Amino acid sequence: MGFFNLFGSKKSKEEQKETLDRGLEKTKESFFGKLARAVAGKSKVDDDVLDNLEEVLVTSDVGVDTTLNIIRRIEERVARDKYVGTDELNRILREEIIALLKDYEPQSQSRPTPYVIMVVGVNGVGKTTTIGKLAYRFRQAGLKVVLGAADTFRAAAVEQISVWGERVGVPVVKQQMGSDPASVAFDTLQSAVAQGADVVLIDTAGRLHNKKGLMDELSKIKRVMQKVIPDAPHDVLLVLDGSTGQNAFEQAKQFTAATEVTALAITKLDGTAKGGVVIGISEQFKIPVRYIGLGEGMEDLQEFDRVSFVNSLFGGAGK
Repeated sequence: MGFFNLFGSKKSKEEQKETLDRGLEKTKESFFGKLARAVAGKSKVDDDVLDNLEEVLVTSDVGVDTTLNIIRRIEERVARDKYVGTDELNRILREEIIALLKDYEPQSQSRPTPYVIMVVGVNGVGKTTTIGKLAYRFRQAGLKVVLGAADTFRAAAVEQISVWGERVGVPVVKQQMGSDPASVAFDTLQSAVAQGADVVLIDTAGRLHNKKGLMDELSKIKRVMQKVIPDAPHDVLLVLDGSTGQNAFEQAKQFTAATEVTALAITKLDGTAKGGVVIGISEQFKIPVRYIGLGEGMEDLQEFDRVSFVNSLFGGAGK
């Protein structure tokens, strides 16, 4: 059992399902509206239906590579089963998408203390808010949390994480704006060890500067942290804004090239029709989605469950 099995949401399963269903409503309406048009007047899944389905998936921000993978898998099923009716398409799509999504498995099964999570992502994706909500969840589980304000390039970033620290009731380690981010990370880990903390969340600069600059910066932060805790960070969490659709793919490409991302948090899925991005990014980069953001509330950051997500997207079809 991994570290993250230690805690869960205070919401009941029914409340979490309601939040998920509500958050995916616009994606569901858009996707199934397009899907209905794709199969209109057809009783059998044939080449025309598959061509139309390909367009539906691409325009739903699933991504070209993942779309082609899904189409290929459906073609194989159609060839094997000889006849597949369009009334079965929802069930088949649901099954194939679930099969593509990766389950999250923590890098470390030993629950090191403190457990260090380095959080990366560009400005504006909800990175610091995600850190605050995670700190809240850990605190609710009775864990001792320390935050590190290593995004020292923006005064607003340090201020924002400090506000979250006060709001949640956890200490924030910070330095002056423009300080070396690695130095902040070092101080944060030393402080966390001294306090006997369970979890450390390290914020990093949200700049997509050139790949080498980003890689050097993140690598230095890791190296310096390892002077305090040799196997830190135990997770590198990339935060992406789901409402940006294909732009989130480009950000994932940049950050996965710059550092070893172990998990994804995809925010701002409520109020957007671009929820398909969750499927495409996870499948294309072979990185599991760990959290999804479905609203502004503290409890609206949910642990991602691929079956629940796809069932919600398909309205329980095939259950």
